[in-house]
Parts: sequence; C-alpha cells; structure tokens
Amino acid sequence: MKVSIFGKTEISGKIEVGGAKNAALPILAATLTASRINLKRLPRLKDVEEMLNLLSKSGVNVTRKEDVTSLFHSDLRGDLHFVPSKIRASILMLGPLALRTGKAVLSYPGGCAIGTRPIDIHILGLKKLGFTINVGSDFVEAKSSRHPHEVNIKLPFPSVGATEHLMITACMMDKTTTYLSNCAMEPEVVELQKFLNSAGAMIEGAGTPTMKIKGVSRFSNVDFEIMGDRIEAGTYVILSLLSKGTLQIEGVESERLNFINFLKEIGANIIREKSRLTVKPSKISGFNIETAPYPGFPTDLQPQMTVLACKANGTSTITENIFENRFSHVEELKKMGASIQKKEKTIKITGPQNLKGANVKGKDLRETAAITLAAIIADGKSTIENFDILFRGYEKIVDKLQKIGVNIIL
Repeated sequence: MKVSIFGKTEISGKIEVGGAKNAALPILAATLTASRINLKRLPRLKDVEEMLNLLSKSGVNVTRKEDVTSLFHSDLRGDLHFVPSKIRASILMLGPLALRTGKAVLSYPGGCAIGTRPIDIHILGLKKLGFTINVGSDFVEAKSSRHPHEVNIKLPFPSVGATEHLMITACMMDKTTTYLSNCAMEPEVVELQKFLNSAGAMIEGAGTPTMKIKGVSRFSNVDFEIMGDRIEAGTYVILSLLSKGTLQIEGVESERLNFINFLKEIGANIIREKSRLTVKPSKISGFNIETAPYPGFPTDLQPQMTVLACKANGTSTITENIFENRFSHVEELKKMGASIQKKEKTIKITGPQNLKGANVKGKDLRETAAITLAAIIADGKSTIENFDILFRGYEKIVDKLQKIGVNIIL
C-alpha cells in the first residue's frame, strides 16, 4: 500500500492506544492452556490475525464480536507444517501444542528483517524441559517425551520470546518445577504471568531476572483484558514532541512507560496520570541512548528516536545493541535530507535539521513508523511505499492520525 502525507502538520487532540501487540501474541499462544478464553481489547492487527489463523488451524474455534474475542477448543492437532508462518511469535505455540497433542510441527517462524533472531534459546529451553526437538530447513518439530521433576534453565540472553515460551510450556507440565534465570523483565512478561495465573498457573517472579514455575494439571476458563501498547504510546509521544503540538494519549498505564523519565530529562514537557499522558510543546536537547533489554531503552522506539534526534538541539548518538540490522530507516531519512553518520552499531546526528518530503519505502514495522513521523513534520509531500507494514503493530493508525490533524491520503 502507498500513502501520501503532506507535512508540516499541526497536530492536537486525543489519541487512544490499542491493546498491546507484544502482550497479545504470547497470551494467544497461552490460550492453549485452557479450553475456553474470552479476551477483551485484543488489537485488530495483521500479526494478531496471523496468530489467530494458526490457532484456528490447530483446532481452536475463534469468534470476534465487538471488543471480545472468544477462543474455544476441545480437540487440537499439532501438525501445522502446512501453514506458512509470517510472524516470529508463532514459535510460542510449539511447546504448548506439543504438550496438548504429543507432537507439534510448525513452519519456521517469520517476522521483520531486522537481524538475526534465532530460536536457539527456545530449543535449548525445551530440551531441558524434556522435549525432543528436530529442526529442518523450513520446519521445527517438538515431541513431549518426559517430564523431569525439577529443571534449572539459565537463558544465555534475556530473550522476551524465549522467556514467554518457557513460561507457558513449563506451567503446563504437571509435577515439574522449573527455575528460570536471566529472564526478560518486560511489562509484557508480567502481563503473561498475570494471564496464566488467572487461569490457574503457579508462576512467581515475572518482572525480575528469576522465575519459579510449578506445573499444574488443570486450567480454568477466564476473561482477560489486554494491556495498552506501550510502544504505540511511545510513538505518539515522539510524534507530539516532533510536531510541537499538544496531545493527550489515553489507554495505557503510564507507570509501564519507563522511557518517559528519559524524555523528560532531555526537555519533554509530559504530564503523567495513571492511564493518560499529556504531551505539550517542548524544546528537546541532544541526547545519548543505547538500546537494552528492559528496563533499558526499548529497541522498538530506536528508529522513532532517530527522527527526534534530527530535530533536537545539539548532537545525539544512538547505539543499537539488540538487532544488528535496525538502522534501515537511516537511508530513508537521508532521502528526506537528514544528515546522519553511521559507524558500526552507532549513529550520530547533529540537529536541528530541516527534513523535506520525499518518496520513501517501509521495510519493517518500526522503521516504517519512523519515516511516517518524519513525513508528518517534513516540508512538502512524502509518499510512503509499503505503508501497510504499520498495520502489523498500529491499530487503526490512519484513522488515529487523521483525527489529530495529520493530512494523510491512502
């Protein structure tokens, strides 16, 4: 999909954050624990629809009515090799599905091309949990063969996906106690524990480096509401700072937005309330950030911060420590007149710089978000190819932008 954006827009008003994609996907995989689940605020996103399709192919009946998604299953099938996987989160179904059916086969997981994101940590953890794993050129297979009494797993890296996958799988292994260390501590991991425990799981420690999981044999049916998307909220905060408009961002718990304090330190005028942020015109100074696992600065906001650096007063440096290919937005921003120096995993920008409308192309989710922000504040008209990549992670993005004054035409 191609869109046109006419820049130098003065934005104002309110914008509602949708349910968090990065919380919804693992929770959808975790619905394999119980036979019936009702989810509220499940975002209508391409990635979510892909996950629902996989669940449906495995035998889950999915019904979406207004703001409630109901999932029910009585008989599951584990061989999904015939279903191409377009999302990384599909791997989260491997362990749970193997436990439910004896053997699960999934096509190799897809996702954004932002660097190497191997599933080695997932496989290592599943093997320690007693699974037999077979990885082919285009598939991964897991067989549930034994349930050890006690397992200790130290993750070589605090991978969010691996932490979530092992949480879901381990809690389903009756009479097995699992100790996970070097865990990811993201709010979405805490949200997953909240969901699983509401269904009867016994998990302690989410949000810390160490977790204890006691497997149980039965799970109860539950109703659950998905948390607000903190990355979507952060994107709108940065948009407001770029445009120097006043914007209210609602529907997300502000205490989960660990990056707000940093933004305030560099000059952002942000008022925090429990489930609302108000961003006012601000003068942003140059800054230095390095992406890191939570509670560090989120890699999913790094491309958007690159645009902010272009308009900040002074020199900024941004170092990407999570994904080696997450600077694809730099070349697109240069088409818009940005002067950015790149050396290995660090970029340097001296601002403020004037950006001009151009023809640019989206390549991955967050990069497309960044060039969209740039187009909104640039002089003149920009055309963005592959804009629909944003539909993977930003619910009703066009409607939301139009309502706050962005001149965007499909």
